[in-house]
Amino acid sequence: MALLTTSAAEASFPSSARVLHVSPSLPDLYSSTYNTHRLRRSSPPMNTAAALSSVDLQQHIYNSLLESRTADVSLHVYGTWEAIYKLHRVILIQSGFFSSLFTAGFLESSPRLRSHLQGPEEIDVIFDDRNITRAAFEICIARLYGGGPPLYVPPSIIPTASHPLTPSFSSPSLSFDTPKGHHTATPQLLLSVLATAVYLSIPSMASQAVNCIMNTVGPYTVIPYLNFAIGKAIEADPDRKAEAAVGLENIAQLVTENCVPSTSRSPLRTSSTKLDPADDLSDKLLDLDVQKEDPAESNEVESEPDDGPIREPYFHYGLLSDKIGEAAACWIARWGADMLIYEEKASRGPEFPVTPVPVLAQNVSSRKRADTMPAKPSTSSEPVIPEPHVTPVIWARGGLNSKWVRQILGSNLLFVRGEKERYDMACTIVELRRRQGIDEEEEKDWEILFREGIYYANLLVDDIMAISQHISPTTGRPFVPLSVLQEAHWDQSLLRCQITSKPNPTSSPSSPSLSPPPSREKELGLSITTAEILARLSTSNSSPSTADDRDKPYYPVGHDSSVRIGDSGGIEGASMDQLFESPPSVSSPTTDSKAPVRATTTEADFFGLKPERQTASGCIASDATGKARWSPYPPFRFAVEFWDIDALKEKSRLHSQTIWYAGSLFNVYVQVIRKKGIQLGVYLHRQSNIDPIPAPSAPLSLNRMGHAPANRMPSLPQLSTSQSSPSVATHYSPSVRPPSRSTTPNSSPPTSSGLATSFTSLPSTIPATSPAVAPSQPYRDPRPAIAAYFTISCASSTGSSITRFTSVPDVFSVSQSWGWKSSSLRTEHLEVGPDGQPAEPTIPAPRLSSLRATIVLGIV
Repeated sequence: MALLTTSAAEASFPSSARVLHVSPSLPDLYSSTYNTHRLRRSSPPMNTAAALSSVDLQQHIYNSLLESRTADVSLHVYGTWEAIYKLHRVILIQSGFFSSLFTAGFLESSPRLRSHLQGPEEIDVIFDDRNITRAAFEICIARLYGGGPPLYVPPSIIPTASHPLTPSFSSPSLSFDTPKGHHTATPQLLLSVLATAVYLSIPSMASQAVNCIMNTVGPYTVIPYLNFAIGKAIEADPDRKAEAAVGLENIAQLVTENCVPSTSRSPLRTSSTKLDPADDLSDKLLDLDVQKEDPAESNEVESEPDDGPIREPYFHYGLLSDKIGEAAACWIARWGADMLIYEEKASRGPEFPVTPVPVLAQNVSSRKRADTMPAKPSTSSEPVIPEPHVTPVIWARGGLNSKWVRQILGSNLLFVRGEKERYDMACTIVELRRRQGIDEEEEKDWEILFREGIYYANLLVDDIMAISQHISPTTGRPFVPLSVLQEAHWDQSLLRCQITSKPNPTSSPSSPSLSPPPSREKELGLSITTAEILARLSTSNSSPSTADDRDKPYYPVGHDSSVRIGDSGGIEGASMDQLFESPPSVSSPTTDSKAPVRATTTEADFFGLKPERQTASGCIASDATGKARWSPYPPFRFAVEFWDIDALKEKSRLHSQTIWYAGSLFNVYVQVIRKKGIQLGVYLHRQSNIDPIPAPSAPLSLNRMGHAPANRMPSLPQLSTSQSSPSVATHYSPSVRPPSRSTTPNSSPPTSSGLATSFTSLPSTIPATSPAVAPSQPYRDPRPAIAAYFTISCASSTGSSITRFTSVPDVFSVSQSWGWKSSSLRTEHLEVGPDGQPAEPTIPAPRLSSLRATIVLGIV
C-alpha cells in the first residue's frame, strides 16, 4: 500500500492554512519589550487585565501541549523513532498537512464518538522520510502551539567577513554554551527541520531553516548540504535521531520496539472509506506527493522485491533543495582550490581525514555531542593562511563523487588562476583519489575530464609540450592523450592565422580611432549560428566524417544578462507556494540587464556549474530558434582577486594581473564611483602594448614579506574574487555616463594615488600591490579594435552565491574598458560610515577577505 506523503509544491491548501505566522516564544510574551499593541482590539478598548488574559491564553495553549491535556487526537508516529503524541486538531490544522488531513474529506476528517475514558482517537502517521527526526518534528509541532525552544546556531559554523571559512576552521574545537531553554541547531538538525516543515507544510519553519542553512555554508557543512540537495539521506548518529527537543522531553510517549499497530487505530494508508464518493482517495494522495522516492520508480506500484540492484532512497524537496544545492556549489567554486591545499597535505600525513562532518563542541554536559576528528598539528609557519585543526574532506573519497569533481573542474565558475593551474589542480585531485585505490568508474570520468574539461588551446606551446610528457605516477600512463593535445595545438594555430592574416588597419594600435565602427565590422567571422551548424550537418550526412562533425565542440557566444546563483532573498515570510515559485532559467537572457535575476538550477546542470561546452548535436537540441551564436574556439578563462577595496579612493583603480589572449593584453580593475550613491565597478580592460603594465593587487602581508607564501602549491590558484549580486547593475564603458554604452576608447588608465608602482616604493600602502609582470606574447593582434564577448562572475564574500554578468560581443579598442557598476557590489566589499561615505580602513583585510571573480573571454 502507498504511504501518505504530502507535497508543499503541489498541495492546494487554503491560503489561511499555507501561511503560518509563528507566534513569539513564551519568554518574549512576558517581556516588557513585546509589542502589546498587537493584542488590542478596536472595540471595545482592551484594558490591562484583558491583555494579561490573552497572554495567559497563550500560556494555557502551550501548557496543553506540555501536559497533554484535553487532547482530541492521538498521533502514533512511526519513523526514525516511534512515539505517541496527544494533540489538538484545532491547533494542528495550522499545518497544511494536517489541515488537508482533517478537513479535506479523508477518513480522519470525521472524529469518532469515543468515551473520555477511552482517550482521544489514535491515528497512525508513518514517516517514510528518514530525514524527519524526533527533535525536528517536536519543534515544528511546538511552533504550532506558539512555543518550543528557540534554535541556537553555534557561532563557530557561521562564516563572517573576518572569518569567511568560519571561526571553527582554524581554531581548536571552539566550545560554546547553548543558552538555557534553547536547542542547538546543528547542520543535521537544520536539514531535518526543513524536511519536516516541508512534509507538514509549515512555510514559516521551512523559511527559517533555509535561512539558517544558507548562512552556515562552510568547509565542514558544504558536503552534507550538497548531499542533502541531491537527495541523499542526512547522515547522523541513530541515537541522535531519537533525541527529544529541549523542553519537550515529556510530550512523547515512547513505544517499545516491535510494537504492532492496533486494528482500532486509523492508519494513514490507502483506504476504501471516504466521505465524498466522487473523490478517489488515491487522487488526494497524489496531490500530496512530495517526491520522496526514486524518480525511476515514481510511477510504479509497490511490488515484491526482485533481484535487481538496490537503489538508495531519494529525498528531494523541490526548489528548496535546489536553493541549498546552489549555495553549496557556489561555495565549492570559490573555495575548492583553497581546500585542496590542506586536503593534499593531510593525505600525505599519518592521519587522513575520513568524514566531512561539522566540528562542534559544547559546554552542556546533559546532552550528547557528536564526536570530532582528531586535530592535526600544523606544520606551516605562515601567519596569513590559517591551518585547519581538522581537515575537511571535499575532493577525496567521502566528499564529492567523481562526476561532481569532473563538472566542477571544468566549470567556468571555478576560481583558479588560469588553464595551466586548472590542469595542475585536476592532476592533484585525480592522484589524491588514485592513492586511495583505482576505481574503474572514476577512471571513465577522469578520461572525460582531461579530454573536455581543460582548454589546452589557450596554453602556451611550452605548456602543451610539458603536459604531453606528464605521466601519472599511479597508472604510469599520460594524463592527456596525445591526440587531444595535437588537436588543441591545431586549433591554436588556426586562430593565430586568422588573427594575423587580417589586413593591417591604417591607424596605429597605440592611437585608435575615436569612433570605432559597430562590433560586427570588427569581427573575424569566427562565430556560427545554430542554423548554420544544422545546415553543415545536413550537407555532410553522406560523408564518412558525419559522426565527427556531430561531436565537434562549440562554445556559446554570450548575450547580455545578469544572473544570481545561490540567492537566498525572498525567503523570510514567504508562503509555501512562494517558496516553490520557479525563477527564470539560468540560461534564459534577461530583458533588463540592469536587474540580476535569480537563476533556476537543478542537480541536472550541477546547480549552475555545468560547463557550457556543447557538441554540434547539442547546439541544435538546445536552441530551437536557430539564432544562438557559437564559437569553435574555446574562450580564455582566468581568475582575479582584489584586497582592501575599502581603502580605494574615488576614481582610483585597483588592477589584477595582466594576461595575454589571442594577440591582445587584458586585465581587470575595480573602481569606486560616487554617482547616485557609492558604487563599485568591475571592468575588463584591453591593455595597450605601449603603456606600462599596471601593478596587480596583493594582500598587505604579502607586500611586507616580499615573496609568495611558502605553503601555496603552484598547481593551485593564487587569486580570488567575491561579490554579492547587485540589485542594479549597469554595463557600460567608464569613459561615458550610463545608460549609453561607450564606443570611445579610454586614454591610458590613471594609477591610484594609493597604489605602489613598484614593489619597494610604498611597502605599507593599502591597497597594496605586487610587482607588475608582463605576460609572454607569442604574437600580437595588429588591429586597433577587436570584438570580444565576456563574462565576469563575482562570488559573495563568504562564497555561498555568485553573480554572473555576461556581455554580447563588444568593441574593445586599445585601452578600452567594458564592465558593470552597482551600488550593491559595495555592500560586502566596502565599509560605509554613518554619513554614507566609505569609512577609513582601520587594519589591512585578512588574506582570505578579498573580492574574487572569474573571467571568461572570447573573440569573434
